[in-house]
Amino acid sequence: MREGIHPEYKQTTIKCACGEVIAIGSTKEDIMVEICSKCHPFYTGKQKLIDTGGRVEKFNKRFGRK
Repeated sequence: MREGIHPEYKQTTIKCACGEVIAIGSTKEDIMVEICSKCHPFYTGKQKLIDTGGRVEKFNKRFGRK
């Protein structure tokens, strides 16, 4: 590796809005995120299908699905 061109790699923490703190190695310090694997609906199994304005029903009616 060439000297002086690579960023410094150090231990840092990621803090989620839900309160989860994860320690990792990164070139950035103290990363704040809004959602993590502990609170993301896909990983927690609390994912919901949201029908905004009847779009699912409109699609089913238009293409003949029951």
